[in-house]
Amino acid sequence: MNSPANKTAAETQKKGDFEKSLLRLEEVVKRLESTELSLDEAMKLFEEGVKLSRECQKQLEEAEGRVEILLKKADGKIAVEPFAPEDESSS
Repeated sequence: MNSPANKTAAETQKKGDFEKSLLRLEEVVKRLESTELSLDEAMKLFEEGVKLSRECQKQLEEAEGRVEILLKKADGKIAVEPFAPEDESSS
């Protein structure tokens, strides 16, 4: 049986994995933009980037599903509300 503490630790791990994957994906993109890569190196990086992108997308979809569950109303209907991110330029 999973305790709430175990679920929280697992969620923290997933968040860390997502952040690491996203940072690595950004590195891969920067390297791919370099003109000093051989075709073989570029292909390996591209493959890694596709894999990282898919992993990040999967994690985002899982998070979206959890948010929808949290927003589910008592009558069983999902109340989909638009997400309004904070304006990052004001930081």
